[in-house]
Amino acid sequence: MLAFLVRRLLTLALTAWLATMVVFAVLEVVPGDPALLMLGTQAQPDTLAALRAQMGLDQPIPVRYLRWVGGLLTGDLGTSLTYARPVADLVAERLAITLPLAAMALVLSAVIAIPLGLTAASRHGRAGDWAVMAFGQVGIAVPSFWFAILLILGFSVKLGWFPAGGFPGWQAGAGPALKALLLPAVALALPEAAILARVTRSAALDTLREDYVRTAWAKGLRRRTVLIRHVLPNALIPVATILGLQCAFLIAGAVVVENVFTLPGLGRLLYQAIGQHDLIVVQSVVVLLAMSVVVVNALVDVAYAAIDPRPRVRT
Repeated sequence: MLAFLVRRLLTLALTAWLATMVVFAVLEVVPGDPALLMLGTQAQPDTLAALRAQMGLDQPIPVRYLRWVGGLLTGDLGTSLTYARPVADLVAERLAITLPLAAMALVLSAVIAIPLGLTAASRHGRAGDWAVMAFGQVGIAVPSFWFAILLILGFSVKLGWFPAGGFPGWQAGAGPALKALLLPAVALALPEAAILARVTRSAALDTLREDYVRTAWAKGLRRRTVLIRHVLPNALIPVATILGLQCAFLIAGAVVVENVFTLPGLGRLLYQAIGQHDLIVVQSVVVLLAMSVVVVNALVDVAYAAIDPRPRVRT
């Protein structure tokens, strides 16, 4: 187990390093002068030179990369030129919204999808199975922002049960804050639940064909007992894979939904920074989102070892 964890940590470090190189290189190859892009063509030469020096653009590329990576390791992400604040403070404030939103969406996705997938597998070829498959098709086809608009029209405009947008802040209390996050979480969760339900159904169908499941049926166990005690634990590996990918996507892919609901989260910060040409914020946020994907994938690998110890031997 120790060797397995060491290999995963080394892979994590290498992948994270490659991610920083890719993000840095992509912004480096963007045509044009970043300082000129941010100030506009009417900027004075001395102002332009001062901004280039502040951004470190007057230094060689390797030096700029090493300084940037060093800042990432120490928590110094630079200073936003738009907000005139440290990027680390901006990210910390926005993560206080994005992380709970992603966690709520992930929990909702699992709570909706896993029972539906197990039900569809146990009723293979019958009406329940077809209903779950239809839900999966619709959920995959309809984007999350469309679900968000429908939820606003139904539960905010028509019924008035939830706010249509905005965030009161955690200082207003957990109740109002979670209420403001519920509709965005549902909008994010529904497409992911559709995917996860189909994966759960396929994994459960494969498990239902195993001999030990037939033995459980032959012993006269109830359907619910067979599904929960025998089928679900052995179908969790592909489900855990999708959950891990969804976790990373929900953190990195909430840009549109956060803008629909005007939530001041990390996705909205990235969207605003792109529109304001604040490349320091864009570079830092993009690499943090890439790191979240890398870290979540590593945690999924560790979860494999906890669910099924056999991969430890193979890897």
